Amino acid sequence: VYMSTRRGAWVIRQVSDNGLPVDMKYNTRFVHILFQLLPINFFNWFGENKLNAMYDHTMYALKPTHRLFSQIPVINDDLPLKILSGAVIIKPNVKEIRGSTVVFDDGTFVEKVDTIVFATGYNYDFPFLPSSVMYKSGHRVGLYKHVFPPNMEHPTLAVVGFIHALGAIMPQGEMQARWVTRVFKGLKKLPSNQAMIKTVEKDTKDMEKNYIVSKLTPLQVDFVSYMDDIAGEVGVRPSLLWLFFTDYPLFKRVLWGPVTAYQYRLMGPGKWEGARRAIFTQFDRMFQPLKTRKLEDQEPSTAGRLMKLSLTLMAGGATAYYIHVRNPTAIPTLLSKFQPQTA
Repeated sequence: VYMSTRRGAWVIRQVSDNGLPVDMKYNTRFVHILFQLLPINFFNWFGENKLNAMYDHTMYALKPTHRLFSQIPVINDDLPLKILSGAVIIKPNVKEIRGSTVVFDDGTFVEKVDTIVFATGYNYDFPFLPSSVMYKSGHRVGLYKHVFPPNMEHPTLAVVGFIHALGAIMPQGEMQARWVTRVFKGLKKLPSNQAMIKTVEKDTKDMEKNYIVSKLTPLQVDFVSYMDDIAGEVGVRPSLLWLFFTDYPLFKRVLWGPVTAYQYRLMGPGKWEGARRAIFTQFDRMFQPLKTRKLEDQEPSTAGRLMKLSLTLMAGGATAYYIHVRNPTAIPTLLSKFQPQTA
């Protein structure tokens, strides 16, 4: 199998450190806060080195022309082994096709090709809607917060799931649906058409700053930011500051643990009494299918715990000091976002 790639790609595994699913490991509020406070080049450097430590993207002919966080990476556990075993051969962009011969940009070619699979994506459009309702902002279909067409007289149409993020689509779609139902029921009002259009244009510019411009750029969102944004519309975004003072054990799990849908059932409309327990036990449910062989319990040593705590405090203190020196207002501004919200 020959795999042609125009720009290359950063490839991450579904199975991350300690065998955890990658989103359970890194889609946390703590990581999200660091992304807001520290330079993106630091995370590009750190992430690229971490990926190259697993397999060198240059050696495997995968290294792209863009940085790691300029585009949502490819998630594939099998590709490196397939390349290493010769089952997959990486080639540059296709220049032309001559019958059953494929010619690549570097002048190399492959003869007697049996099948060509195009994985070039889709063109996004809504041909069933009049142009007066839909418009495009750059590459992006003009949907307010990726859900509502802004030029409708009444908000009676919504698009759910039309996003792309490094995280599960199901909780994002559910959060969108919760917002949509409140708008349809008249419990939540949308801004004016002009205000929605301005928001779309601003979001488009922000995305084009952070990501390389491609067909996927219009759909790309940051998982935690987007979930919190739509949760704010519904009135269910958890307040870290409130949890810190009222339920510290839960605060730790909401800050350090994965951002799962349970967090948006702690307060506000649709509050679920079982959400707190679900957050405390979510790792137990993930580990349960793996417990197919009984092992002797080995408690971590006290010294190990103290070392981990010390390193965490040192890293946190150094980060806070660095941020304060660069921008004294950054931390107070960030904390203000975690005040309790009402719908």
